[in-house]
Amino acid sequence: MPELIAPTVRLHVSWLEARAEWGPGQHEDGFGLSPSDEVDSAAGFAAWVHRLTDQSDAAKATDAMRCIYRWIVESDRVLGGIALRYGSSDYVSWAGNIGYGIRPSARRRGLASWAVGQLLDEARALGLDRVLAVCAVDNAASVKTIERCGGVFEGIRDTEFGPARRYWIKI
Repeated sequence: MPELIAPTVRLHVSWLEARAEWGPGQHEDGFGLSPSDEVDSAAGFAAWVHRLTDQSDAAKATDAMRCIYRWIVESDRVLGGIALRYGSSDYVSWAGNIGYGIRPSARRRGLASWAVGQLLDEARALGLDRVLAVCAVDNAASVKTIERCGGVFEGIRDTEFGPARRYWIKI
């Protein structure tokens, strides 16, 4: 059975294996990885996990970018990541409240839908009454996931990464 856990240095090797499946330079939204993060070394990985933990801590995070990160894990194997952004930043308004990614070998199992459902419970606990989910226009798997989770299509907007579909999910 999969579980959602907070990022941990304990799964460094497993996380690197998941990243290797996506390929070099790939960014999966649910992990909060930025181009400046160095995650190959133990020290760099620990610093990155510490940053994610601080962004999840309301007392340490800025109002503009609060985010809860969870990893989708099964038997100590990192299958994916999911993020719930709930700050007031411009990033949230164009990227959405929820972002996720599932490693290629774990796709088509319903993990993304399951993880979104789990994070909706956390969004409710934060007092959110709806969340924005955004995906690339040509990402049929994410469209299915978002709609399966109750997403109502708002429209398409141009972004710096190309056109994106926007959905609202009521909680």
